[in-house]
Amino acid sequence: MTVVEKPPHARELSPWTTRRWLRLGVTVAMSVLVLLGATGAWALERTASISDNLVDVKSPALMTSIRLESALLNQETGIRGYGLTGTPDFLDPYRQGLRQQKVYTKELSDLLRGNPARLRDLKVVQDRVETWQAQIARPVAASPTGKPAPVATENADRGRTAFDATRAAMATQQERLRADRASARADLSATMRLRNWLFTAIAAVIVALAVIVSEALRRGVTGPLERIGADARTIAEGDFRHQITLTGPADLRQLGDEIESMRRRLLRALDFSEEARLRLDEQSADLKRSNAELEQFAYVASHDLQEPLRKVSSFTQLLQRRYGGQLDERADQYIEFAVDGANRMQTLINDLLDFSRVGRVHNTHQSVDLNTVMKRTLTAISVSIEESGAVITRDELPTLVADSTQMGMLWQNLIGNAIKFRHPGETPVIHISAEQDGDFWRFAVTDNGIGIAPEYAEKVFVIFQRLHTKDHYQGSGIGLAMCKKIVEFHGGTIAVDLTHTEGTRIVFTLASRPTGPDESNELIPQAVPR
Repeated sequence: MTVVEKPPHARELSPWTTRRWLRLGVTVAMSVLVLLGATGAWALERTASISDNLVDVKSPALMTSIRLESALLNQETGIRGYGLTGTPDFLDPYRQGLRQQKVYTKELSDLLRGNPARLRDLKVVQDRVETWQAQIARPVAASPTGKPAPVATENADRGRTAFDATRAAMATQQERLRADRASARADLSATMRLRNWLFTAIAAVIVALAVIVSEALRRGVTGPLERIGADARTIAEGDFRHQITLTGPADLRQLGDEIESMRRRLLRALDFSEEARLRLDEQSADLKRSNAELEQFAYVASHDLQEPLRKVSSFTQLLQRRYGGQLDERADQYIEFAVDGANRMQTLINDLLDFSRVGRVHNTHQSVDLNTVMKRTLTAISVSIEESGAVITRDELPTLVADSTQMGMLWQNLIGNAIKFRHPGETPVIHISAEQDGDFWRFAVTDNGIGIAPEYAEKVFVIFQRLHTKDHYQGSGIGLAMCKKIVEFHGGTIAVDLTHTEGTRIVFTLASRPTGPDESNELIPQAVPR
């Protein structure tokens, strides 16, 4: 097992994964955002509180104090007029001022609740008002109408002094209320400025966080992924020696390492494939050379070998005719053996030539009506049919794109074998069936002959393989081998149906459309014996 060392920088990188970095980043960002949110909420609450105190307490308290002062002035004006003239109408402003005094004092007390200093100021005002009312207002108001009140005349200076003290207390109270309101306004302005700065800081921090997160994602996630993707695309374009750069978090580096391992496996596979291709090229060259030698052999067999063979056969037959019966019995037997051997050798050479021509000489694909081919075949072997009395039936055969000559050779060999390998003294019964199966046609040639044992089901399709001696059945042992070559040349398969026991059934398929020229030619060298 080969151990591949990782680059040194890969061992120095952080062991943290993308998920761990993201969790840390989210935790820090959320903590900062929560802190900023709490600070912003405090600033908003503080601003609202000061604003509500200013609107609901400070300003109303000052306005109520001014209204209270106005009510006291109405009382003083009414009492002074009634004391000088004794006219009852002057008591109306006084009485109205008393009612308003009660209302405004109650309102001011409620507004100043929780502010002891301002309540003390209100208490001073109430005490001064009570002193003036007790000494001046109530005695004057109790005087009879129609004439000036002696109490008002006698106590005019004291009454003026008492009311001035009341007005001074009111002025002090209002001045302090104004100071409180101004302080609240200043506090509100300061708080609002702080709030604005806080929100500006929050916005800046959010923008900074967004920039930091974006940059961190670019450097830690998207950047490494883009580099891995770029390296993967480079490898996919054919540069299998380009190494994957291991960067980023641990899980992305692991992903890159897995892709790198896959690249190394692919590189090894490609190296092996290249070696296999080179070996295949060498074998292809050897195969072309072998085919050329086979072509040369076919030429020699068809010309050079047959000429001496014909001479041997001719002169042996002349010896048989001229000297037959003149020599002893053994000489006549030797001459007969020589003639028979020459004839069989001639037949074998012709069969071998026909076998080698399949796909090489006969290679013209066109639309072929198999019914017409079948009729032509039956005519060619009519002598054998008549001699054996064979009964041949068939289904309607299809029209295929095939080589007409090869189809004739196929039918002639299959039907000829069915007639040849029959039971002695029994009439051969042969049936040819055809049915479509998708893109193929499935054919079967069934007979009632001697059959083929299961252990020989493959052997019968091998060239020159005979199951019987020539004394029992004539032939060169090349017929079914030629059938197999023709069927495979047309993109089909052929086999013995072992489920049929009453004789022999040869089943084969033919493609509805022919295979391409390259595919057809590739089948030829595989079928030609070396």
